[in-house]
Formats: sequence, C-alpha cells, structure tokens
Amino acid sequence: MKTKIKDFLLLGLFALASIGLQAQNPEKVDSPIPRPEYPRPQFERSDWVNLNGTWTYAFDFGKSGRDRGFQKSDGFDKKIRVPFCPESELSGVGHKDFIETMWYHKTVKIPANWDGRRILLNFGAVDYESEVFVDGKSVGTHWGGSSSFSHDITSFVKAGQEHDVVVYVRDENRSGNQPVGKQCTSFGSRGCFYTRTTGIWQTVWMEAVNTAGLRDCNITPDYDNNRFIFRPRFRSIQQGNKFRVSVFDGKRLVGKREIQASNTAYCDIRLRKAKSWSPESPFLYDIVLEVIDRKGNVLDKVNSYAGMRKIHIEGNRVFLNNKPYYQRLVLDQGFYPKGVWTAPSDDALKRDIELSMAAGFNGARLHQKVFEERFHYWADKLGYLTWGESANWGLSHNSTEAARNFLSEWEEIVVRDRNHPSIVTWTPFNETWVSGESRQYNRFAIDVFDLTHNLDPTRPINDASGWRHVVTDIWTVHPYDQDPESLRKKLSVRADGGVYKHHGDKEPPYAGQPYIIDEYGGIKWVPKSKRKDSASNSWGYGNDPKTEEEFFTRLEGLTDVILSFDHIWGYCYTQLTDVEQEQNGVYNFDRTPKFENMERIKKIFSKTPKELTN
Repeated sequence: MKTKIKDFLLLGLFALASIGLQAQNPEKVDSPIPRPEYPRPQFERSDWVNLNGTWTYAFDFGKSGRDRGFQKSDGFDKKIRVPFCPESELSGVGHKDFIETMWYHKTVKIPANWDGRRILLNFGAVDYESEVFVDGKSVGTHWGGSSSFSHDITSFVKAGQEHDVVVYVRDENRSGNQPVGKQCTSFGSRGCFYTRTTGIWQTVWMEAVNTAGLRDCNITPDYDNNRFIFRPRFRSIQQGNKFRVSVFDGKRLVGKREIQASNTAYCDIRLRKAKSWSPESPFLYDIVLEVIDRKGNVLDKVNSYAGMRKIHIEGNRVFLNNKPYYQRLVLDQGFYPKGVWTAPSDDALKRDIELSMAAGFNGARLHQKVFEERFHYWADKLGYLTWGESANWGLSHNSTEAARNFLSEWEEIVVRDRNHPSIVTWTPFNETWVSGESRQYNRFAIDVFDLTHNLDPTRPINDASGWRHVVTDIWTVHPYDQDPESLRKKLSVRADGGVYKHHGDKEPPYAGQPYIIDEYGGIKWVPKSKRKDSASNSWGYGNDPKTEEEFFTRLEGLTDVILSFDHIWGYCYTQLTDVEQEQNGVYNFDRTPKFENMERIKKIFSKTPKELTN
C-alpha cells in the first residue's frame, strides 16, 4: 500500500513538472496571446482580431516548398509563437543559423458579423519578402522587412467560416539587395552586428472595414496658424458620403468639421489657443475620423490623435515650436535579449523611453531599425524626441536593384509614421560606405532626399548619418575620440570657417546647416556582477576604463567638449543599452542599471550649452 501511495505521489509530481515545462514551451501549449494591444494607435478601429500566438511553421532550406505544395498547407509540424522571429527565445524556436526561406500557417475564423465589409489581413512587419495565401490562393506579395502592409482578403474568405492562412517568407540578407540593419551577415554575432530577424516580427491582425472606409489620413499640425490639416484617402468613393473630423481636448470637443468625401479633398480645423506638444508638455489632442453616408449613418470610425508642434531650421539651429531647441539624444538600437527586434511587451517599449529620460536624455536616434508604431505612441505620450531611420546597412548602395527595393519600402515607412509628433528628423541612411565610382549612390541619395521631402515637408532630413553626405538639411559626424582634448581639436572650427567632415572633398561644402554630433562616446563598461557572463568578443570604443571614476571622467569630459562649441547644436551618445557583445550602453542589455550612481549619469546628460544657461 505504501509503495502504491509513493508511486502515486511520484506520478503526481511528474505530472506537475510536465505541466510546468509545457507552460514555458509554446511548442506544447498555446500561451495567452502575446502583444495583445492594438498595434496602430494613431489609426485604431474597434472591430479587429489579433492573430498573434501559436502558428505552425516549416523551414525551407532547399527552397522547394512551393514545389511541395506548402502554399496549400493546413498546418506544418512545428510551432512558433508569433510575433517573435524564429531566431528569438520568445518564439519557442531559437534557430540561430541563416533562414533564407520559411513558411507559416494559421487557421483563422472570420467573425460572422463581418459579412458585407472588406476584410483586411494586416502585418506590422515581415522580414523581408512575403507572399500570403488563403486556402492555397495567393492574395498578395510584399517587399520590405520593416514596413507595415495589408492584403484585402474579402474575395477569398467567407464570414463565419474558417480558412487556412499561409505566409511564405524569403530573407536573403547577404544579397546586398535588401536593407538588413545590424543583423549579422556571418554566423555568429560580432562587432556591431547582432542576431538576425527573419519572417514575422510584429503583430498580425484582421479588421473589418466598410467598402467606402478610410485607407489612411495624413494629419499635419500647422503650429503658426493654430490648426490641423487633414488629408484623407478612402477605399472607394461613393457620392453623398462625407468625411467628419472631431478634435477633443480630453472629453471636451474643441473642433469639428464635415466635408464631402473624396481623395482630392482636405480640411483644416482651427483651434483657439492651441496647446502645443513638446518634451516639457507632451499634450495630445484626441481625434475621431468618420465616414458618413447621405443618411447620416457612420460607415467607418477611426480613433486617432495628434500633437500641435513645429520643427524647422533657421541658420545652424534646430527650432521646436519656434524656439531654438538643443537635442540631447541617445542611440537606441531596439534589440531585446529574448525577442531580438521584437519587444516582449508594450510595457517594455514604454520602459525603454523612461530609462532614457531617467538618464538625462530628451530623445533618441532610432538606429538601423524601423521601430514599431507602439514605440512612437509612447514617445508621443511621454514627450520624447526621435529621429526615424531605416535599416539601410546590408544594401549595396551602388546597385540599382537595391535602390529600387529601398525606395518603395522607405516610402511606406515615412507615410506610416509621419503623423507622430515625436519624430523630428528623418535619417534614410547611416554611414554609407561607398567604394569605387559613386555616381549611382549620389543619384540614389538625391532621390531619397527628394522623395522624403515630397512625402513630408515638415521635418528636416539627415541624408546619411555621420558619413557620406550628398544633400542634407543637417550635417552630422561620428567622432569616437576617447580623449577630450583630441575631440576638442577635431571639432574646432578651422580658420577658414570649415568644420570637421568624414570624407572631405567627396562631400559637398558645408553650407552652415545645424552641425550635430549624432554618434560619440561608446565607452565600454561592464559591471563586476556581469563580467563572468560577458561575451568573449565583448567590446566598446577605445581602451576600457579601469575604474568607474575613470569612466565618468571620460564621459563628462567628452560631453563637456561638445557642449562648449557654439557651432554644435546637439549630440547623440552611443548608446542606451548594451546589445549582445557590444557593451557600451548606459544600461545593461537586460535593462538593469550599470552604475549605482545613475544620478551622476543623469547630471552629465542633463547639461545644456552655455548659450541656453545665460
């Protein structure tokens, strides 16, 4: 009897342990939906279905999946947790080698009450090329690893029924024809290159939209005239329909207007004593966008918001809301230990901004990655300036195919994010290394500059951060000198009025633009508690400081040099957190503080130039 009881207890303990293991493994158990929040806060509809969670997948190393009929699959053998990439721990896969092609599958049910409306299948981002199938039929293809896209699947599905959705992914990040960013093109992470991201890495969702509903709406703040300008686009035009905009200050309606709905129309709403948006006071107006038929029925309703702010350049100064504004930025690469390019939660996105502000920064240069819309939402809410950048590394900048791929993706990025008040600069390229003849690159850079200004004339453009400038509104450089006096000598204005440039005669003459140090520092420091776990190829710029005091002395010395120059109008310190083997962050990779005295960090990065303190 005792033996039976003992065996029963052992079996019970084994069962409990098994349940525990399964709960930690999405291959075994469908965990609660990850990243459940609505992914597009500036264009939010109430009728939507989050498709994150367990999908099935198959790698296709032989690129033979189409021949084997994978597009008609009703489920693959292995499971993955979307929206985390297969390289990540959070995906439940953790495959670290190259994945040039793979397939996803999920069975989705279309809500019965969606009958009669357009049904959109939306992807926050899929790296890089994708084709989507419903019940074996192709519904659309997309190129671009960082931009969001939608497929109208109305004619392929029926309300109230289940359908098989298959996503094919092709990601050739060593081809030179696609933006890669800091994804490593060799097997293991090295230098400033880190774990790769393949396939779905942002939220997937469905929503139902009226056939005459909104496609999008460009909202431009006109700070000087106390008004917002709205430029809507509709899915189709029906005579008699109207476009209605309502602007709220909290619960108080402060502006409302209706116009005839057409893709050539726009409207403005003037506000009495408009409240401005700034880091010091990040006020946001809530906005409701509606499409109404001739009988007054609401066909489509979208919740949005906007900030009243102006960013412009006068001489060598950047102005925010018509006042000179010095930017104290930090480099943020947006990598996460368990999620790679995907934050584990919405709170993690918010927390990164809070950590940066706690360290004394008033914004960030978002580096070699297009951040998801939820990050921009939190930057808008918290009052955090950002520079939007592409993941251009990996492109062969003299290649016409690479240029063609980049231009279409960059257009989607700018159009998606241009309504966010927190974004104050566009940076299409970073450190464009161009070998040989550069005519094609110069043409490429000019095309990107012109395209960006045509899509968004409200923000300055930093054409190629810190490196090979061609045509630019802001002149940026990346001096990583570790000795303050060496940095002072390099950055001093020459007798002929010239300034330090990386490429001298290969760049156009400096024309008096705002001169910003948008990378510097990068001082390595690893706390004693982290040293035993430090990567064997761990690194930072220059020689490692021997003590914390030496670190602080160097950091403050370099920063004070930059602040002391009148011709310099902002900086960006490298970087917010460590990223894998690159250990020069203000915080550790797991977002824990590196220093007991973080107040000293904040004091250094909160300093302002003498011009602002007089």
